[in-house]
Amino acid sequence: MRRQQRGPEPPDRDTEDGWEVAHLVGGPSLDGVRMAGFRDRAAVGLDMQVLPQPAVVVVIGLGDAPVTVESATGPRPMRSFVAPLSPGPAHIRGERVACVEVCLSPRAAHALLGVPPRELDGSVTVLEDLWGRHARLLRERLTDATTWQERLALTDAFLARRAAGAPSMSPEVAAAWDTIVARRGRIRVDDLAASFGWSRKRLWSRFTDQIGLTPKRAAVLVRFDHAARALHAGNSAADTALTCGYADQPHLHRDVLALAGCTPGALATRTTSAG
Repeated sequence: MRRQQRGPEPPDRDTEDGWEVAHLVGGPSLDGVRMAGFRDRAAVGLDMQVLPQPAVVVVIGLGDAPVTVESATGPRPMRSFVAPLSPGPAHIRGERVACVEVCLSPRAAHALLGVPPRELDGSVTVLEDLWGRHARLLRERLTDATTWQERLALTDAFLARRAAGAPSMSPEVAAAWDTIVARRGRIRVDDLAASFGWSRKRLWSRFTDQIGLTPKRAAVLVRFDHAARALHAGNSAADTALTCGYADQPHLHRDVLALAGCTPGALATRTTSAG
């Protein structure tokens, strides 16, 4: 493929801490999808803990150099992968990384992954295990593309094709997730089930099947995400516990330790996501 000469840097791209970051002009065409392109321009290297967040993250590597995903099963090289809503402890390392990252809401993930989210079983998974040869072909096309806008547009079109005719999430489950997010995780599962006229058992079963987490775990995850952002923004642990709905500071400490494997103070200095 003939390479086009690169012109002036477009306004959709910037550089932070040695990383080139690009966003699709006009944004993705699907609801619940965020995406960005990343390139390690200054060779600073990638060394990032995978933290739980209320989104499924798909990373599509450009070129042949893999990143190393270190988890409970040991280190594993991956060119492209999927991190579920609440991944087990994992660390990602790489040199001169270039990739497209796509963050999917649970509703978008339900339509686009091709498997029930619960089947990811909390593990970082090789993308080709889910999308087969389509993942490989997409990665090759993105690697051959000459601009970030072309890569992001190709990704957007690929996702739109996958979404066409994909199964829809149950309206009640989708509404339950939206309520948990709107309430920042501060809601009782019994109250949530009653708002739809469902039993707790029915909500628990349907929600877990289509989201990949129990309603209670989803509420814990959403609350943790707000706490992690508050801590990263410089708020104290005491203020974060109060504003994010924790019973007290020890409650925040226990949740952060369980989900991030560190104290709130240590979490405040860590990078939570590339997106």
